[in-house]
Amino acid sequence: QVQLVESGGGLVQPGGSLRLSCAASGSISSYSMAWYRQAPGKQRELVARVLGGSSTNYADSVKGRFTISRDNAKNTIYLQMSSLQPEATGVYYCAADSQPFRLLRDEAEYWGQGTQVTVSS
Repeated sequence: QVQLVESGGGLVQPGGSLRLSCAASGSISSYSMAWYRQAPGKQRELVARVLGGSSTNYADSVKGRFTISRDNAKNTIYLQMSSLQPEATGVYYCAADSQPFRLLRDEAEYWGQGTQVTVSS
């Protein structure tokens, strides 16, 4: 059992940056990890994924602006977000699963409670 706790959300102006963190209650070394976003009135979508070997995947909409990373020693993953625009507004969720393909299907075994990101002037 892994508990995930996100932090770092908040209100940011367009063009600004934020770094989200997701701290796990136990070791994440054997898990693939991901960040998802759920915008108001929309379905949850995969934003970025980092596999056990630290290879990464990104949604086309965030490529070049968001960076996902993991620190297995701290049992934490991060999402560095830059050049934020209002369409990035939503609740950001961290997820973990031992099977990377389940992250692509929105079927992760473990989920955090989410952290709100609002991009607005």
